[in-house]
Amino acid sequence: MYSLEFQNIVDFRQSNRAFNPEIEVPDAVIEKSLHRAVLAPNSSNLQLWEFHWIKSASEFEKFVPLCLNQRAAKSAKHMVVFVTRRDKWRERAAWNLQKIKDTIVGEPSGLQKAGIRYYGKLIPLLYANDPLGFMTLVRRSISFFMGLQKPFYRSGGVTSQRIVAHKSCALAAQTFMLSVAAEGFHTCPMEGFDERRVKKALNLPRRAEINMIISVGKGTEAGVWWPRRRVPNEAVIFVH
Repeated sequence: MYSLEFQNIVDFRQSNRAFNPEIEVPDAVIEKSLHRAVLAPNSSNLQLWEFHWIKSASEFEKFVPLCLNQRAAKSAKHMVVFVTRRDKWRERAAWNLQKIKDTIVGEPSGLQKAGIRYYGKLIPLLYANDPLGFMTLVRRSISFFMGLQKPFYRSGGVTSQRIVAHKSCALAAQTFMLSVAAEGFHTCPMEGFDERRVKKALNLPRRAEINMIISVGKGTEAGVWWPRRRVPNEAVIFVH
């Protein structure tokens, strides 16, 4: 039964680029879906993301041209901007570290000690950067020499950190879209936007990045431009 229900949600979730102007999307649908997005898996539980709900009419009017006036934006009832916040790694690592310390009663367990080492020492090693790139060199050197002996996590510089943050944020965005579909509404993940102006409109710092902007509404037949097409499964699915 549950497999069939999920299959129905996956089949229902299809990018729609023209929403019905007569049908409103209750705020509760967005709230519930954002709360579900927070539960998405993410690297090291650092949660290096933010979700900006474009709700007010004045903000919405501002964001339509920032999304290049595409129909998926103009006809939407809500928009949510998914943002990566790699710059918040210290704050989120400290939060996780404190959560572990709060659970300690008496002598810490092996798992608690491992968690303290992970967030207190390993995360700073993986995420710290400096203008001269010294920490990047340290990470790459460790990865190279340790990788000679055994399988090892290949850590690098800013690019690898950005990739990790965007992967986690995309998982949250997909969770959000599936949640909206489960509530009977439609979404369209948009990549056509002016990132610089969107960041300025949201007052985001330099190192924040826009992962995607998702528009929400009740889809129409006109909003589905063509049948859902995928290359053959054997072109992308491999069993080893």
